[in-house]
Amino acid sequence: MSSRDSLELQKEQEYIDALYERVDELRGVTADSVREAVTPVGTGQQARLERDLLVVERSGLLAALNAVEGSLCFGRIDLKAEAGEDAGEDQEVGVTHHIGRIGIRADDTERTPMLIDWRAPVARPFYLATGHTPMGLRRRRHLTLDGRTVTELHDEILDLDDSERTGFEDPTGDAVLLSALNSARTGRMGDIVQTIQAEQDRIIRHEHRGVLVVEGGPGTGKTAVALHRAAFLLYEHRELLAKRAVLIVGPNPAFLKYISEVLPALGETGVLLSTVGELFPGVHATAKDTPRAAAVKGAAGMADALALAVADRQQLPEPGAPLVIPNDDGDLILDWEIAYEARQAARDTKLPHNLARPHFAFRVIDALTEQLTERIGADPYGGPNFLGPDDIAQLGKGVAASAEVHAAIEELWPALTPQGFVADYLGEPSHLAEEDAEAIRRQDGDEWTVGDVPLLDEAAELLGYDDSAERAAAEAERQERIAYAQGVLDLSKGSETYEFEDEDESEVLAAHDIIDADRVAGWYEEEDHRSAAERAAADRTWAFGHIIVDEAQELSPMAWRLLMRRSPTRAMTLVGDPAQTSEEGGVGAWADILAPYVEDRFEHTRLGVNYRTPSEVMDVAAAVLRESYPDYEAPASVRSTGERPWALRADDVVEAAAKAAVERTPEEGRLAVIAPRRLHEALAARLPGVEAGGEPDLTRHLVLLDARQAKGLEFDRVIVVEPGEFGVSDLYVALTRATQDLGVVSEGELAGALGVALR
Repeated sequence: MSSRDSLELQKEQEYIDALYERVDELRGVTADSVREAVTPVGTGQQARLERDLLVVERSGLLAALNAVEGSLCFGRIDLKAEAGEDAGEDQEVGVTHHIGRIGIRADDTERTPMLIDWRAPVARPFYLATGHTPMGLRRRRHLTLDGRTVTELHDEILDLDDSERTGFEDPTGDAVLLSALNSARTGRMGDIVQTIQAEQDRIIRHEHRGVLVVEGGPGTGKTAVALHRAAFLLYEHRELLAKRAVLIVGPNPAFLKYISEVLPALGETGVLLSTVGELFPGVHATAKDTPRAAAVKGAAGMADALALAVADRQQLPEPGAPLVIPNDDGDLILDWEIAYEARQAARDTKLPHNLARPHFAFRVIDALTEQLTERIGADPYGGPNFLGPDDIAQLGKGVAASAEVHAAIEELWPALTPQGFVADYLGEPSHLAEEDAEAIRRQDGDEWTVGDVPLLDEAAELLGYDDSAERAAAEAERQERIAYAQGVLDLSKGSETYEFEDEDESEVLAAHDIIDADRVAGWYEEEDHRSAAERAAADRTWAFGHIIVDEAQELSPMAWRLLMRRSPTRAMTLVGDPAQTSEEGGVGAWADILAPYVEDRFEHTRLGVNYRTPSEVMDVAAAVLRESYPDYEAPASVRSTGERPWALRADDVVEAAAKAAVERTPEEGRLAVIAPRRLHEALAARLPGVEAGGEPDLTRHLVLLDARQAKGLEFDRVIVVEPGEFGVSDLYVALTRATQDLGVVSEGELAGALGVALR
């Protein structure tokens, strides 16, 4: 290394050292020290509020600093001395900006940051500038850090008239990207903030409103783009999204664990990651449906079937066989006519079942009260009823308080819970074809499946929740607090006064004159200190500020009904690839998914570059898919490894696959064996440290998966076992998980396009 090169590294190291000194200074200001050190001006509610806001702000900053500690700064942009019109409107010419995962200022009053947040407009040329369109830059630099030590520099010259050289010029500009693509997998997705490409940047920074569909084949970075879009939106619309939260929906728990470290590494923690099976509070779906059951439960017609099943629970007595209700003044008769009129009145309200139930009950009680009034107050000689309004009201109270009357109402119009109703429905499905009903029939004690969660959510909408008793109890508790507070204020009379300084307007005020009991009572209410994401997870009716759905093509129509309820503003980013649709209930086509909700009012964009899958592997996978879909266009791979995928035929595929996996498991990186479920027990017995069933530990060097568990994941090496047992889409997914090496093990000859491609 030349002395000039060493000097350049030294300069960057000095800047990084200063940056981390500032980080340590900020980290030293803990939330506890803020509470102790900050003395509010005055002791009122406003002062305490200002202090608490400062504590929250500092706590959030500290969490972000801790999350990005090892990868804080990754780039630098040098602007031309005279940038001209192609510089961004936020650029200052002739200066240098360091780019990082979060923004950091030199001190609390310094206007120019030491580190520019990658999401800030001034940082955008780092991702978009080219030699043809330099956007006011003369140089772009990539920094590689090992902890707090600068280990590598890669410079790109964007101003071709600039003769200055540093010795770290990258002639192709691809060194950093290719290094990231060729690095060993860790079992956790990393952020791509250092290597975001122009097509990805445009999607990440797309406007917040409306539905954006991002389509792309394997390895195009759909998931990474979606996660970075979440981080950008939280930066750009902090106030809104911090209150409403961002929901990210993934296909399975293993996938969510795989991506769980990306957003914290970008300084963002206020996001809810969930599968569809976790979106009904109190229910964690772990069981699996058969393919046929998943298709039936996910079909749009299930919504109508459930609505009819709810209506079935609103019953009438058989004509000529009324309900006889014991009463001290003679039995009450609840017949078909009374119940029918009450049911029609309740249904006419258009309210959900449980909320319409009081209307049904009131009509029944009124009819039974009228029945009792006519019996007791009837004049035997045909004169007018001799009971007055007060007498009739008293009879009505008695009917309304009757346990027997309420039991009859419950029999005809029961209060229902979503869990109870859906469990009963699945035990005896109705309003379906016989074969469909049999496919979803549920036995007592069965666990909930992912396909049940949209049914539970639909049931919750149909049933509604009558919270009148809870609201009444809360109001009673509030009135008790007010009464207590009023007592405290009454005792304070004469004990504390406030006088105006102006003698002409002097007036003696007691505490009870300037503070009412209602306000004092409010001070004693418990505060909800949960984050927006935590509160959203516990609230089925929560409306999210933005929803991101990965593998969106897999969701069923019923699952989409659930998600659209969570997004009344339709602010959504949907990423996926219809060619990889494997779930039987999946909709696949974007127009089919979105037409019921936004018609054709959505934007569609496609990622066309494959960063993950080498061309040798992609050629094989694309050939397999084109056998069924001749018009399929595979994304173009940016790299080649020079290693062709290999095939092995064996009489004992389990033994052969296990041996190959053990021999090829890398010391650094990850190898996945992707096999049909029926082989998992036998394979797990031969693979060290591997267990069959449950969610895989992706941090291990060797993992065992089926094709659907592998969706959205990537590994250095992949061995696909018995590919003939996979469907076309599942096989396509399995073949495109490898970043370096792909092998196939089978008992028989490989058929079709796969056999041809691997000869």
